[in-house]
Amino acid sequence: MSARMPVITGIGVVAPTGVGVAEHWRNSLAGTARIAPISAPEPPAPTDGSASSADRDLPISVAGEVAGFTHTEFVANRLAVQTDRWTWMALAATEMALTDADLDPRREVPMDLSVVTASGSGGNAFGQREIQALWRDGPRTVSAYQSIGWFYAASSGQISIRHQLKGACGVLVADGAGGIDAVAQARRLIRRGSSAVVAGGTEAPLSPYALACQSSVATLHRGADPALAYRPFAAGASGYVPGEGGAMLVLEAAHRARGRTARVYAEIAGTASTHDAHHPSEPAADHRQLARAMRTALDRAGVSPDEIGVVFADGAGDPLGDRREAAAISEVFGGRRVPVTVPKTMTGRLCSGAAALDLAWAALALRHDVVPPTVNVDPADAAAAGLDLVTEAREGAGLRAALVVARGVGGFNAAAVLTAPAV
Repeated sequence: MSARMPVITGIGVVAPTGVGVAEHWRNSLAGTARIAPISAPEPPAPTDGSASSADRDLPISVAGEVAGFTHTEFVANRLAVQTDRWTWMALAATEMALTDADLDPRREVPMDLSVVTASGSGGNAFGQREIQALWRDGPRTVSAYQSIGWFYAASSGQISIRHQLKGACGVLVADGAGGIDAVAQARRLIRRGSSAVVAGGTEAPLSPYALACQSSVATLHRGADPALAYRPFAAGASGYVPGEGGAMLVLEAAHRARGRTARVYAEIAGTASTHDAHHPSEPAADHRQLARAMRTALDRAGVSPDEIGVVFADGAGDPLGDRREAAAISEVFGGRRVPVTVPKTMTGRLCSGAAALDLAWAALALRHDVVPPTVNVDPADAAAAGLDLVTEAREGAGLRAALVVARGVGGFNAAAVLTAPAV
């Protein structure tokens, strides 16, 4: 392990599978599916005292929601009114990641600490509430925090302020690929001299306005049965299901982690991003750029395809996207039936929180030598696509390296190689 190899020393999770690493990992190994009928929000109350006629029908029937998340445990009321649910989740996950890493920013040099998040959705509920106030009661009723509460960089800003992370801070926008891109930027910062970087992403795209924005996406699942809703690589795959939450990671240079005897989950050995450059919303004509991202990440990591013990697949959930990912995996691994898993079948696709959560899953898999399962998919379907899909937790897999793959609407592709820490 080189001295400046970026390693993961802390993980914070706020996801449908659980709040905190312990609950999340326990439910993941049990294959606990948390996709369910979406909770219909209460309609906004009119200010004139009359009964509301707001339609509570939602364009999406099922989703992965985070149950049991109490933001007041992590966010003071004075800050809660300035921010949106997605930022509350990012603040909570960051707090847990720093605690998990046993890293107290107050004892560090602020300029040596950074934060990089990914966001493709932003503060939807906050923005909807203020737009409703604007139309219902006029411009003077709109909160001054509207200008920052919805903003895609809000989480990076609030994390930086709370923990005094005054190094290079930023946000990446690449939809579902954003979590890997954020960690790639964190990796560069570590190699350039930063002491520690908080990186990852969360999303909360389940407010009525956010759901309406997503409802026109062609690959969105339209049914109401959670068990049939999101089944990547299945013969009857019918699209993806949205979800909320994500993960935040603490990255440090290997020599620094060793020096303070920190627990190391995994090394970020290599990352890569490509773009299809095809169409703003339609998928690429083939799988070449996705395969290129995977090969480049492996090359940069100095890891051969034969050394990869598991692929955390993107798992689009629509037949065309799944066929192209299966083709990319087959090309990169030369026909070898590498184990493949899509644990986000338990949570739904979390926009920019998805890849961050997959990275957390991969790090935990390497730490515990267990591959978390894909749920609601018949392995025979995946086998027909040439994939060895893990549908039950696979223990004692001898994992030394994992490949995480992610794609985002608009042609974004990203891949990351995680390796078990050197002894």
